[in-house]
This record gives sequence, C-alpha cells and structure tokens, in this order.
Amino acid sequence: MKDKVINNLSWLLICKIIQAVLGLIINAYVTRYLGPSLYGIISYAASVAAFFLPISKLGLEEILIQQTIGNSKEEGKIYGTSIIASALTSLACMVGMTCFSLIANADSKDTSIVCALYSLVLLFQSFELIRLWFQSKYLSKYVAVVSLIVYCVTFSYKGILIFLKKNVYWFAISDGIGYLLISIILIIIYRKLESQRFIFSFNVLKRLLSKSKYYIISSMMVTIFAQTDKIMLNLMKGDAATGYYSAASNCATITSFIFVAIINSLLPMIFENRKISEGAFEKSVSLLYCIIIYLSLIQSVGMTVMAFPIIYIMNGSAYIPAVPILRVCVWFSTFSYMGAVRDVWILAVGKQKYLWRVNLCGAAMNIILNFVFIPLWGEIGAAVASVITQLFTNVIVGIILKPLRYNNKLIIAGLNPALIKDFLKGT
Repeated sequence: MKDKVINNLSWLLICKIIQAVLGLIINAYVTRYLGPSLYGIISYAASVAAFFLPISKLGLEEILIQQTIGNSKEEGKIYGTSIIASALTSLACMVGMTCFSLIANADSKDTSIVCALYSLVLLFQSFELIRLWFQSKYLSKYVAVVSLIVYCVTFSYKGILIFLKKNVYWFAISDGIGYLLISIILIIIYRKLESQRFIFSFNVLKRLLSKSKYYIISSMMVTIFAQTDKIMLNLMKGDAATGYYSAASNCATITSFIFVAIINSLLPMIFENRKISEGAFEKSVSLLYCIIIYLSLIQSVGMTVMAFPIIYIMNGSAYIPAVPILRVCVWFSTFSYMGAVRDVWILAVGKQKYLWRVNLCGAAMNIILNFVFIPLWGEIGAAVASVITQLFTNVIVGIILKPLRYNNKLIIAGLNPALIKDFLKGT
C-alpha cells in the first residue's frame, strides 16, 4: 500500500510542480495586464462562484472515494448518478449566480457579465467528479498528466489573450474551458479502463445524498469563511482592494496543490485502514496531520520572510500594497489544511452530522470579524479575520464539541515527526 501511495503522490506532485511554474509565469503577466481593479473583478466572480459550488456538487465530492472502495460493482451507477445530478443542479446555480450579480452589482456592467461568464465553471466542474474514481484506484497519474496538458492549453489561451489585448470577459471563461477539457478527456480514459457505463439511479442518489447532505451545508459554511472576505472587501473597499487581497491570498496558496495531492493520495489508505484496525486507522490519520502541519509551517515562515520578492516577482510593482497582506494571510494555511484532514477523519468515523455545526461557527466568526476588522484595517483586517477564523474553526471548536475531541488527540500525536520516518521505512 505504501508503494501505491508514494507512486500516486509522485505523479501528482511532478505534474503539479510543472503546473505551478507555468502558473507563476502566466499569472505574473495576467495580473499585470489586467491591473488591480480588473483582476479584482475576476477574483470577485470566483468568490461568488465558490458560494454556489457546494450546492452544485451536492456534497458528493466528499464521499465518492469512500463509496467506491469495496463497492466496485456499482461504480457506473455511483459516478453516473453523481455527475448527472450535479450537472442539473449546476445549471440552476448558474442562473442563481447571474441573478445575484445583477442585483448586488447593478451599477457595474463588467462585474455582472464576468460573473455570468465565470458561472460556466459550476457546470463543467460537475463532470470533473470522475477524477475521484481515478484517485480511488491509485490511478492519479492519469489525472495529473491530463491536468498538466490542459493547463498548458489554458496557459497558451491566456497568453494569446494578452497578445491580442482582449478584454476581461475572455479571461472570465478560461477556468471553465480548463475544467471542460479535463472532464472530457478523463471520461474518455475512464471508458477505456472501465467497462461499466454511467447509469443514473434514483436509489443510488438517495443513498449518496443521505451521506453527502451534511457536506452541502458544511461546505457552504466553509465557503462563507473562505470567500466572505473578498466579497465584503469588494463591496466595502472596491475592486482595487479586492485585487490586492486576492494577489496576496493567491501567493499564500500557490503551494496548495502539494497539500491537496498529499491528502488525496492518503485518502484511500486511510479508508482501507479503517476496515483493517482502529490502530492502523488512527496512525494513518496522525501521519497525515504530521505531514501537513510541518510542511505548512515551513511554507508560512518562508513566505513571511520572502513576502516582498514573492509579490514583486509574481504580480509586479503595482501590487506592492499586497506585501503586508501576504505576511498575515499565509498563516491561515496551517489551520486550513488541518481542517481538511479533520474532515477526512469525520467521514471515516461517520460523524458528518457535526460538520455543519463546526462550519457554522466558523462562518459566523468570519462574518463578525470581517465586519469589525475591514473598516479598521482594510485588507490587513480581512487577513487577520481569516487567520483567527481558521484557528477557531479547525482547532478550538474541536475542543468545544465533545464528539470531535478525540480528533484533537490525533492532532497532538501528529506533532511527532517520527511518524513520517516510520511510514517511509514501512513500519
């Protein structure tokens, strides 16, 4: 199992590192070309779309790998039902997102149009659920290679837009194009590797929703405390402030692919260990905590020290006001990724019903803190609010809620770096 995990992770990391390098290059040109205000509009549209994404995906993304393991005879029904249901819901969410922008941004034609175009992401991401099948089979190399190829295509697309001096509308559909291409190619590969056809089943949908329903509300709450800052900044401070804050937060999460790859690669092992023994399961969760905590701390220290050259190189001199924002907001990453690991544990032990309480607390905390700190400190205030919210939601709430306290013991166990050494040795 260790070899499968490492091989799976290696493919993901190699391709994602190449993507990150390409992303640094094209992002540097895009942010300079658009400027803080237009870049702020794109970031605002992405934040609004993020609010509708949990509804469009019906919480299915969180449970599909678990549902696939040990249930291979129904894979066609599971993924067919999930993709079709998510696609239909996404269409309704696209309408909702467009209507919201028309009302909230009635005085900005550009913002409303960009939001409408960006909403295509919701539909195309629903088809991308098929990537979870590859993860469950330790076949992430296909996802990694396809994503890299498509990323090169969208990289070229954005380069052409800059060369031709196209307006912001063309950039608004770039993410949607990427998700569409990835989905099409992965579905074709799935059909080559798997004989089961996609079938829609109301019974399967009912069973899936009985587990995923907890994640719909929970994910919406997560989105609130992950995206509220940008939306409130846009409404209270304007497009430029949103652009500076988005530039800083994008730099802070530039290495997020590493953490996502690690978590996704260890997911199947954790779920399989849950069926083997409680000891093996707990050790694998603590191992994941260990890797995530130490890597994120290294990242946070490094970006705090190197904030100025990072912002200058990636975004240019126009974004220098984002430097102090980056030095603050990068510290939410440690607690944010710990929350992702906690959610894995919650799913494995069947405590999904507590998720909405956890994330409701986080959402309420974030809204309150943003209302207080943004008028006082502007973009820095939004960054401070994010750090406090992540700490409160992913650590402190776990102490307050008794059913989740045991997870904090696994966090403490994860502070032992020897866990990584033992895993690599195979012990």
